[in-house]
Amino acid sequence: MPYINVKVAGKLTGTQKKEIVRRITQVMEEVAGKPPAATYIVIDEVPRTNWAKAGAPLEDPGD
Repeated sequence: MPYINVKVAGKLTGTQKKEIVRRITQVMEEVAGKPPAATYIVIDEVPRTNWAKAGAPLEDPGD
């Protein structure tokens, strides 16, 4: 039973989430032989102020 956690900075649309889930499920079936019914995917939408790269937040929290 694969459990896949996808973390993204910011929000996704419902359409984007459906496509991400569909494609990840398809890859797990094709590459790892895992049945779609056994594949769990969680998408965490993290506020951009909680992500940082190269020593700086992706978005200024504006303290």
